[in-house]
Amino acid sequence: MDVRGGEGLLAASKSITGNYFEDLTPGREIVHAVPRTVTEGDQALYIALTANRYPLACDAEFARSLGFRREVVDDLLVFHTVFGKSVPDISLNAIANLGYADVRFGVPVYPGDTITATTKVLGWRESSAGDTGVTWVHTVGTNQHGDEVLSFIRWVLMDKRDKSVNSGVDDAPKTPAAVDPKHFHIPANLDLSRFDAAVSGGRAWWEDYEPGERIHHVEGVAIEEAEHQMAARLYQNIARAHFNAHALKGSRFGKRVIYGGHIISMARALSFNGLENVVRILAFNGGTHSNPTFAGDTVFAWTDVLERIDLGRPDCGALRLRLVGVKNSDPRTEEQPFKVADDQGRERYHPNVVLDLDYTVLIPRRR
Repeated sequence: MDVRGGEGLLAASKSITGNYFEDLTPGREIVHAVPRTVTEGDQALYIALTANRYPLACDAEFARSLGFRREVVDDLLVFHTVFGKSVPDISLNAIANLGYADVRFGVPVYPGDTITATTKVLGWRESSAGDTGVTWVHTVGTNQHGDEVLSFIRWVLMDKRDKSVNSGVDDAPKTPAAVDPKHFHIPANLDLSRFDAAVSGGRAWWEDYEPGERIHHVEGVAIEEAEHQMAARLYQNIARAHFNAHALKGSRFGKRVIYGGHIISMARALSFNGLENVVRILAFNGGTHSNPTFAGDTVFAWTDVLERIDLGRPDCGALRLRLVGVKNSDPRTEEQPFKVADDQGRERYHPNVVLDLDYTVLIPRRR
């Protein structure tokens, strides 16, 4: 087990320059440094940066009424915290984080809990040109009791340390298409028969969502430079693609790229309008950051209902949803294609589509 992670230690310096594609060999395990105690202040700042309104993270009395000890740390703040722990060792030198699979949300995190993260490298594939490669990793976050709070697979487009060497490695792992419901974590003391919709303002329950329907979330939100910088700092995500404007002048885009996880949070916050009664996220089945987003872009979102999942409980069920984020186009009032054909006839995401997230949520049933 590698307890330090970074291999880029300069001979004449104690500074670590981060790992490159060649360093993250399949089977390697890393314990990430600097565990993080998540505080009430972190939660308040997350709300300030995203305008998140889901009541379980906002209202301690409401949370207690459902069987929780107090308000819980928002599921996506947990995700970003665990993700941020992995960045110095996995994606400090990344060109882009490409996608997610088998993301499982575990035991609830409460303010005051301390989160530790570990990662195992699953596989890799070098580009045909030999100058970059994609690396697949599995990251697990645990609390101070050793309980799993989150686990996920992600794949990252990496720079190579030596672009002149083409090894031809091609060992990409297979990832599941969806998280099996048997892996959903539903707290044993949870009782959603007591869910008070007056708190959330929601009008729709599990039975009211029909597979195939589309929910437009109406509002749009512009992303400011300072906000995405503060968000990445909150998560201690130090990837240079989000921070180092000087180094990025000669890059493909010539400027900093918004952390893709921040787009997930913004789209999820927008989705409150139409999904107010959702209690928590159970899983990400798959996700793609389909195009980059930059400061000044305005993000909109819609949700497609994919599946209604019966959990065998009288108080709640699950919904499998597709959350789509788009930039600089209001899909409720403007024509917004989802995918288009490129010059070779291959289907690609439309340039405005910045997020395609297949995820599953827990929601009360109608009493």
